[in-house]
Amino acid sequence: MITFEQVSVRYEETAAPALSGVDLTVPEGELCLLVGPSGSGKSTLLGTVSGLVPHFTGGVLHGRVTVGGRDTREHRPRELADLVGTVGQDPLAHFVTDTVEDELAYGMESLGLPGDVMRRRVEETLDLLGLADLRDRALGSLSGGQQQRVAIGSVLTVHPRVLVLDEPTSALDPGAAEEVLAVLQRLVHDLGTTVLMAEHRLERVVQYADQVLLLTPGAPPVLGEPAEVMAHSPVHPPVVGLGRLAGWRPLPLSVRDARRKAAPLRSELDGRRPAAVPSPSGEPIAVADRLAVRRGPVQALRGVDLSLHPGEITALMGRNGAGKSTLLGSLVGLHAPASGSVRVGGRTPHRTRPAELIRQVGLVPQDPRDLLYGESVAAECAAADSDAGATAGTCRALVERLLPGIADAAHPRDLSEGQRLTLALAVVLTARPPLLLLDEPTRGLDYAAKARLVEILRDLAAEGHAVLLATHDVELAAELAHRTAILAEGEIVADGPTAEVVVSSPAFAPQVAKVLAPGPWLTVRQVAEALGA
Repeated sequence: MITFEQVSVRYEETAAPALSGVDLTVPEGELCLLVGPSGSGKSTLLGTVSGLVPHFTGGVLHGRVTVGGRDTREHRPRELADLVGTVGQDPLAHFVTDTVEDELAYGMESLGLPGDVMRRRVEETLDLLGLADLRDRALGSLSGGQQQRVAIGSVLTVHPRVLVLDEPTSALDPGAAEEVLAVLQRLVHDLGTTVLMAEHRLERVVQYADQVLLLTPGAPPVLGEPAEVMAHSPVHPPVVGLGRLAGWRPLPLSVRDARRKAAPLRSELDGRRPAAVPSPSGEPIAVADRLAVRRGPVQALRGVDLSLHPGEITALMGRNGAGKSTLLGSLVGLHAPASGSVRVGGRTPHRTRPAELIRQVGLVPQDPRDLLYGESVAAECAAADSDAGATAGTCRALVERLLPGIADAAHPRDLSEGQRLTLALAVVLTARPPLLLLDEPTRGLDYAAKARLVEILRDLAAEGHAVLLATHDVELAAELAHRTAILAEGEIVADGPTAEVVVSSPAFAPQVAKVLAPGPWLTVRQVAEALGA
């Protein structure tokens, strides 16, 4: 279905090609998963299949890519639209209409499908992706995860033979991600759709893949069976890391397979416990007291009580649309309370001048472009240093520590989703505010970049900063958070030590906890330390 013949792509003003030496075939009716570190060329490879590379993004394409017999050099994206459906990392850039139902119908209208067919497919897609209750909602009023589901649905209604997906579950809560992956499985198995997907959260998707394509900078691409590729891949999910640590062969790709092998490991760990997490001390930096917030007709928060203490990292979890981003926005004064109160550093955020509030609290929003206005990475970093009163080069050093290799001259809009997020993180971290708020901080980050982020946030907590991160990344919460709070329909329904909250919740438990239950283990690192490995 998809054939790459000695494909390489080079962009202007880059020292090395973004993609080199790709020579392989993806058969019809298979799910092929692209894995590799950030900057290895995954998004570029996906773009060559949809025709976005080179027709839209530029660059020089050498070699040949054919999809269903069509050469993508000779067919522009609009000429492939009936064959290839594409969903990028940024759903907002995907939308062309105003409401959910209109967006689902737009692609079919462009292809001139009959009205009765369009109506039936819209209804099917609304049900498939759990969007029926949102059909009349404005796209701009949806949460990031809801927008992602609409973007996927707008492609599915066209019934393409090939689906190209770039980080399709990055903004989805665990339940919504499972729903989307189940739909993709159905398309592959029942309809013979070919799916080419890049995803950093391998713990969600690797067990569904028929083949894995590993892209590593400076090395030829490797295509093979998932377990074989994961055995030597530099990026891998926790269940594979646990299998490597325990010496299991073949390596398990799912929690179910790992549990079948884990009895000896559970026995070896019996009686041991992870290191205790110290309780926070000192007066809270921020307090929400019976906080209620309305956003238009929606009651976004209902009676939320939350205290954030120095040195404590808190994970805020919950379904898409549960109110996580609204709570973070309330702490930086974006939303005034309908009732109750919120205080940060003794101030009421929505009544405090931004110049004063920025010294108390910093927010990295779900869409990092909201923070980035400079013409280059260097300009953004210089402005961040100036605004924070920091030594020149502080922000740039943070960028390099989080994700090395981002060019000074690059324009923020030309960066990948992960690179933009890294730059926004560095801009906010430069000011070192007492309270740091992060909204989905690992979207687009590979495991190595995520590990570096964990180190930086741990250092900040050790210095007395409070950190609140809204995330669907259960593995990040397990690795980093001292405490976890779960929001549902605008209310906090669970709040306590991470080990207690996530282990008791099947939806939010990390892979290691599921494999080694009923033990208290959350991460591969904890197991390795207990075994002295």
